[in-house]
Amino acid sequence: MVKEAKFFRKQADKAEQMALATSDADASQGFSSLAQAYRSQADALKKSKNNKSKKQTPEDKKPKQKAAQRRKANKSQR
Repeated sequence: MVKEAKFFRKQADKAEQMALATSDADASQGFSSLAQAYRSQADALKKSKNNKSKKQTPEDKKPKQKAAQRRKANKSQR
């Protein structure tokens, strides 16, 4: 999700640049609003990711750790 948030931040930057570059007031306002919407989406994605990682308990991590250990053992046996 980090990549998605990064994408939205880049789009927000582009929209902000367009808002500054245009001489039409309505278009400028539209680009500024779009930039804010992109930033809000990026923030929501980042917050969602942070909440998911915080909710994961040590019990949730154990199966992933065991799977990683199995993969590591399989690689060393090859």
